Amino acid sequence: MKAIVSPRALPVDDPGCFVDATLPDPGPPTGHDLLVQVEAVSVNPLDTKVRMQRYGGATGRGGEAILGWDAAGAVVAVGPEVSLFRPGDAVYYAGNIGRPGSNAQLHLVDERIVAVKPSSLDWADAAAVPLTAITAYEAIVERLDVDPEGVDRGRSLLVIAGAGGVGSMAIQIGRLLGLEVFATASRSESADWCRALGAVAVIDHRAPLAEGLKAAGRADVDCVLLCADTDLYWPQLGEVVAPQGAICSIVANRAPVDLKTLMRKSARFTWESMFARSNYATPDMIEQHRLLGRVAEWIDGGQLRATATERLAPIDAENLRAAHARVESGHMIGKIVLSGWN
Repeated sequence: MKAIVSPRALPVDDPGCFVDATLPDPGPPTGHDLLVQVEAVSVNPLDTKVRMQRYGGATGRGGEAILGWDAAGAVVAVGPEVSLFRPGDAVYYAGNIGRPGSNAQLHLVDERIVAVKPSSLDWADAAAVPLTAITAYEAIVERLDVDPEGVDRGRSLLVIAGAGGVGSMAIQIGRLLGLEVFATASRSESADWCRALGAVAVIDHRAPLAEGLKAAGRADVDCVLLCADTDLYWPQLGEVVAPQGAICSIVANRAPVDLKTLMRKSARFTWESMFARSNYATPDMIEQHRLLGRVAEWIDGGQLRATATERLAPIDAENLRAAHARVESGHMIGKIVLSGWN
């Protein structure tokens, strides 16, 4: 099979950071595994971090790695314990950071974190969805404790870095669940994107968050989803979160954070890592299959839009390096996807 290998930790401006390779096909699927013929992938900030920091299970002997944790493709074969899919099914998923990634023509993935792709999307648009949709949904529903059936309609959510991949999904999912969603952005095109996705107001993240919220008519918010630089924003979060509110971050801190700033308000803080279920094979791992199924229904029903804004073809080392460079630039709106193999 064709694959794109990251031979070792190299900066994106090094042409050798990705190499086109021909590798043996994965063995036949066992257990709950599907063997998927990958048609499209997308690149997330996580991919760039793993490329440089070499954590997770994608790294093989000598530090070589196949990255990629978003994919759409067709099931080629199924393991003996598979009950949800059959060969020929069109699927989408975000994979498992503890296993080799999806930047290969053939990929093994557990059926319990896979769903049938939205029928209204092509391969590329479908590949842009899974990781960000899972992260946003789990953060809002399971970490910030927002009722998935809309019982919490009218509560408020602040999404920091609203124009990024996870932020773009969080704005939409929050709105679908009845929340009043605020987002941060700085550039006019980023702010316009957030409003188009359903944010009721956009706050300039270069200014104090409290001032931006006040200008938007809010003293505080019930929930905060932090999709950028935990260290930078942490000193402000105790001020903008409501009493008994909640904060969730998807970005690791570099230095200790002072949780005492939340004590006076009885506010809580939590992390979201969408790989917790797959990496630890938790008993409720199949919830990601169900979650992606619900997301597909929203998309096919016109309630949720895919967030691919840039496309590259084919899937090869040159284009993957270009995609990583775009993500690392810090100016991405939505997602970048690669599709097709030469």
